[in-house]
Amino acid sequence: MADYDYDVLVIGAGPGGYVAAIRAAQLGLKTACAEGRETLGGTCLNVGCIPSKAMLHASEYFDAAANGSMAKMGIKVTPELDLPTMHGQRIDAVKGLTGGIEFLFKKNKIDWLKGYAQFTSNDTVEVAGKAVRAKNIIIATGSSVTPLPGVAVDNDKQIIVDSTGALELAKVPDHMVVIGGGVIGLELGSVWRRLGAKVTCVEFLDQILPGMDGDVRKEANRIFKKQGIEFRLKTKVTKAEVKGKKAVLTLEPAAGGDAETLEADVVLVSIGRKPNTDGLGLDKAGLTTNQRGQIETDHDFRTTVPGIWAIGDVIPGPMLAHKAEDEGIACAENIAGQTGIVNHDVIPSVVYTWPEIAGVGLTEEQAKEKGEVKVGKFPMMANSRAKTNHEPDGFVKVIADAKTDRVLGVWCIASVAGTMIAQAAQAMEFGATSEDIAYTCHAHPTHSEAIKEAAMAVTGKPIHV
Repeated sequence: MADYDYDVLVIGAGPGGYVAAIRAAQLGLKTACAEGRETLGGTCLNVGCIPSKAMLHASEYFDAAANGSMAKMGIKVTPELDLPTMHGQRIDAVKGLTGGIEFLFKKNKIDWLKGYAQFTSNDTVEVAGKAVRAKNIIIATGSSVTPLPGVAVDNDKQIIVDSTGALELAKVPDHMVVIGGGVIGLELGSVWRRLGAKVTCVEFLDQILPGMDGDVRKEANRIFKKQGIEFRLKTKVTKAEVKGKKAVLTLEPAAGGDAETLEADVVLVSIGRKPNTDGLGLDKAGLTTNQRGQIETDHDFRTTVPGIWAIGDVIPGPMLAHKAEDEGIACAENIAGQTGIVNHDVIPSVVYTWPEIAGVGLTEEQAKEKGEVKVGKFPMMANSRAKTNHEPDGFVKVIADAKTDRVLGVWCIASVAGTMIAQAAQAMEFGATSEDIAYTCHAHPTHSEAIKEAAMAVTGKPIHV
């Protein structure tokens, strides 16, 4: 160890990086984490998952008061928007959680190297002008917004923005155009729609939420349209220009055709994210990236260079904070000589709109490509808790192998779908059949009973429909 400064050096303090660092330290390894941001937690805690949830939660209350939902329950209020205070509680949430990570670093005796790391060799990086040598280096640099050709983002001007800029708008736009019908666009579009903006979502594909189950995509589209979001599907944005205090977009049919223009006060560019591998000096470490800019690893998160590991958004797979965290734990355990495993077939995904949308495992379309399946569906309007709470939209869908009855995928739209999906993920991790779920007693009245009923529907015997 005398030749090395650390047993483990983690590059990046996002969810994957900080969790890897904490787990490595817990396992008795001398650990450091290089992070150039002023606060720990990466995109997720600073400008992603956490602040967006703060705005989603607050805007849900405002919308419930403004659209009459609360009045139906005998609570009559006329809401007044105090946007600076709403932003203030978002900033407080971020400050509390990022400070919590810093506390955990100190508690676990992890050195925070303040600066961005760059490889100078296969076991040494430079951070803030200082060389740091480590026996094991974990690359956990996360991802950043994918740029759209012909559309220049300038968050400071608050006209053409990315997800970071969309969280910090100083006023509610009259008209917001969201480019991209994925998770981030729909979540942030929902925030500003609830607060009073007209929202138009432009999506290149023929349906929103690419990668999700077909029934979920159709139902989500219907629900969001009912809420007031306008969709322009099978449409591409070829240009966006700032003219005065507005943006003018040029749209064309995805299949080709006549162009048209669309004016907006704010344009949110949310067409996806790309791995942060530029500027790391990977070539000096003997590493290369694939065509998508990702670092390839084996099942244990080893790269092709001994002693260098990679996790999270920089490696293939869904760009999700919880996937990165699990990989961080597994990677640290592998470095410590234990057996760290992540089951990439059981990674839940959630859209935190209202209602929430969640899924784990295969879509019905994917499952059918692999063989014969049985499908059970149960509508939330037949669930007593959802009905009582005035939350009738959505359903739960269980997809099982026709021969073995093993659950292959679960998809749901419900107010608390993000919480409900954990049950499905755990059941699948244990190799559950639909019968296993159907014959597990669920507390009444809960939204989760819909999972039980959907599982019962796989064999054609739900009770409440």
